[in-house]
This record gives sequence, C-alpha cells and structure tokens, in this order.
Amino acid sequence: MEWWKKAVVYQIYPRSFMDTNQDSIGDIQGIISRLDYLKYLGINVIWLCPVYASPNEDNGYDISDYYDLSKEYGSMKDMEELIFEAKKRDIFLMMDIVANHTSKEHRWFIEASSDENNLYHEYYVFKDNNGVLPSDLQSVFLDSAWELNPATNEYYLHLFAKGQPDLNWHHEPVRKSIYDILNFWIDKGIKGFRFDVIDLIAKDMDHDIIGDGPLLHPYIKEMAKNTFKDKDLITVGETWGATVEKAKMYSNPDHSEFSMIFNFAHILLDQEEGKEKWDLYPLDLIKLKQTLNEQQQELYQAGWNSLFWNNHDLPRIVSRWGNDQEYRVESAKMLATLLHFMQGTPYIYQGEEIGMTNMKFENLEDLRDIESLNMIKQRLKLGYDLPSIMKSIHAKGRDNARTPYQWNNKVYAGFSEEKPWIKCNPNYVTINMESQKNDPDSILEHYKTLIWFRRKSLYSDVIARGTFKLIYQDHPDLFAYQRSYQGKCLTVLCNFHNTRISLPDFVSHERLLLSNYKDSNMTKGLNLRPYESIVLFSNQ
Repeated sequence: MEWWKKAVVYQIYPRSFMDTNQDSIGDIQGIISRLDYLKYLGINVIWLCPVYASPNEDNGYDISDYYDLSKEYGSMKDMEELIFEAKKRDIFLMMDIVANHTSKEHRWFIEASSDENNLYHEYYVFKDNNGVLPSDLQSVFLDSAWELNPATNEYYLHLFAKGQPDLNWHHEPVRKSIYDILNFWIDKGIKGFRFDVIDLIAKDMDHDIIGDGPLLHPYIKEMAKNTFKDKDLITVGETWGATVEKAKMYSNPDHSEFSMIFNFAHILLDQEEGKEKWDLYPLDLIKLKQTLNEQQQELYQAGWNSLFWNNHDLPRIVSRWGNDQEYRVESAKMLATLLHFMQGTPYIYQGEEIGMTNMKFENLEDLRDIESLNMIKQRLKLGYDLPSIMKSIHAKGRDNARTPYQWNNKVYAGFSEEKPWIKCNPNYVTINMESQKNDPDSILEHYKTLIWFRRKSLYSDVIARGTFKLIYQDHPDLFAYQRSYQGKCLTVLCNFHNTRISLPDFVSHERLLLSNYKDSNMTKGLNLRPYESIVLFSNQ
C-alpha cells in the first residue's frame, strides 16, 4: 500500500501560523519552531500554503516568482532548513502549486503584456478589444473576468483577481515551464504537491468551456509523466466541480494522474443550487450521509479520497456544522471522529485540532479577504443591508480560517509580540493549544488519538483498507457506519445534533474503543447524548 494512504496531512497557512521575527506575519522559521508540536500531534505530512514571491493580492495565490520566496516568509535557506528539520522528525512537505494563473507581476506577464509579438504573449489568454468585453464571464471574486491591457489594446482573462492573469496551457512552453518548476522543488526534497484549481487549466474560451476542458486529463497525465509519476510523491488536485466518476479518473490506481483530489460535494451541501455561498442554507444530514457514502463506496479500490472539513478557503467546521458554544468540545470531537475513521487521507487545517471557531468581525476595516471585500461592495449596490452581509461573512467568510493560530493565552495568542496582520479571535484566552496539551479530555488529545488509530494502531488496516457500510441511513440525527476488513469491524456512531438518540434495539457485544464524552458506558440498548460519538470494535 502506498505510504500516503496511511498518512495524515496538516495544512499550514504560513501567514497566520507563527511569527518569529515580530513583523506581524507568520514565517518559515515560525513553522520550524513548531515542528516538535506537529511531531507530538502525530501527523507526517505538512501541506504548506504558498510561500513564493508574491504581491499578495490574494495572499500568495498570485505568484510572481515560483523559484523564490516571499521575503516576509524568509529565504531559500530557511526553506531548505524547514525541509531538513521536518524530515528529521519523519514529516514530509507538500507544496501548494498555483498552475492556473500567475501574478501580473510575474516576469512572464510583464513581458506578455508589453507587446503582442513578445515571446511570452501566448503564455496567457488574450482577446482583441472590439469595443465590448469578450464575454459576460464573471470572475470568482465578482465583476468581469476580463481586464483591458492598454499596452496591446487587448483583454486578458483572470478567473480570479485582476492581478491573477490565467495561463494558456494549450501553449506547450507554458506546460514545460510548469514542469520545470515542479522538478526544481522535487529536487529540493519536496514530497508532494497540492494543485490549486487544477480543473480550470484546460479552459477553452472559444467554446465557453471553463472547467473540465477536453484536454484536462491528457495535460495532467503529461505533467505527471514529466515530473512526479515515478517519484512516490503525494499529489492532490483541488477540483471544486468534481463528481465521484471524475474522482476515479483523477486518482486512478495506475498513478497516471494524482494520488487523490479534493472533492467538495459534501462541503457544498449548505449552499442552495443556483445560489451564492453567501446565501445561507441549512445542511441536510441525510444528503450529507448520501454524499459521503457515495464517495466511500464508489472510490473503494477504484481511486482514493481526501477527507476534510476545513481549509484556508472554508469557515471553521465547529462553527459551521457543530455547536461552537455549549457543545464546542463535544461537537468538534464528533465531527473529527466521523471523518477520521473513513477511508482516505485526512487533512487537518491549522487550529481545527484545538477547536478554533469562526471570528465575528465587527468592523469592515478588520476584514482582509479580497473575496469578502468584493462581495460587500456588490451586495451593497444590490440593496442588501450591512447586518445581513456581515452575518454571511461571519458564517462563510474566508477570514474565519485565517485568524492567527491560538498557541496560548498570552498577548496575541502567542502568535506574535506585535499586532498581527489580521485580528486574533478574542476567545484565544480560553481556546488555545497550551491549555489542551496533555489534557486527556481536550479536543487536541482527541485528534492525537485519531491520528494514532490511523497510523500506528492495530486497527490501521481496517481504517485504510476496509469496506464501508452506512447504517441507520434515514435517521435524521445519527451518522453511523461500519468498516470491515479481514474479520475485524469498527462501528462509528455520531450524534450530529443537540438532541438525544435512543437506539433500544442496538445490542452490542463490541468493545468501546473511543468516545468524545468523559464517561460512556455500553448497555443493552444505546442512548447517545448531544453530539456524542463512539467507536466500537468487534470480531466478525
């Protein structure tokens, strides 16, 4: 079995993780200083969000030089030290690669936009200026996806911010340039890559095709063949529009493409079809069960799954689908248990393991995310009132995931001695890593136990290789399933809501392995308290 099938990945958003040079921004030395904590937690892969040179219009996802680091994060020497020190602790690094677009300050675009006859002009997607926009396509960050380039009197495409022009992957030198970048970092000792919005690279603007272009999979296969295919790396593609059938193609066991993808089908369930994410919509637990069941069943021995609730683009799961008030600890543990016993590779986003919550930003000037700021402007023009707009941002805004990591209850949560680039969540006084470490009842220690189960316990093969069977499929409050392998069975029972569940017919001769409550007892019949989760073991 490939090593990454029993791995646990920890995502670091470096800007908000740990600041050691007191410039209000996290840095690579800060990550190095916390490697022993990650070793203690038990993870063995770090997914590092972009640290490349960037003007930071989209916090590093607008890269101006793939071969250099942003000075605010450190030097190439710091990066090499991070790779070395992490490896000493049996931790590998997975780099973020943004291959769909660059920064407009990248050398390629500076050259491309200066003269339409320039060698680099075909590196990007340009359209002639005929007096009107080439199309009515909107960018992800709202407004038109086309921006006029005065020097050549052409429009260039940017599916994201104006400072993020899209690359033209149909131009072979673009693809070869990306492969050179990947091989450069592989030679540095990087053990994998996460490919940002990779399903957009094969767009065909002449036929209004944005995602899943007809050449998408041939391009990914070509990239794999020329870079990581035979190097035993972990690779994951960000694919917002993926279905299970598409996931099988991306994660084909023949290793022709990626190890896995991020399939967002489950995360999009609290967004009404045809509406924006800001239009708040309740989660249907039955649909969540059906969606995750489909992933588990259809990918079994046909591909591989990534397991995640959070990332740098998503709100905190304990605030989103848990109860971040009176049942914060219980619901955070329950959600973690539900996910970590499924088949796939789990991803833990920084702060998730201590139950960090969404941040209620009171003032517009405290917001930093370009997506939220653009949404505010648009919705105010459309007549929305500011309180309803801020309610949406509190629920779904990306800044929720980007507040400083809460290390302790000292000034600025132990992240920095200076005022951070974005406000700390004031609940850091009580919610922080230091207060939870070595507390057997804490969320942190629960995550540590979950990681041990997957990576080192006697049950790791059941988790990595076992079949998946959804039970109590139509129960409105209970998410329950069984994993079976070679005569061993794990039963996972999760009360998803603030209610009590009575299962009088549940007779168990099983052994209790894990609970998210201090005291759980098994009797004939079963009664689950609010947000309670238990894991049972039996021989079949």
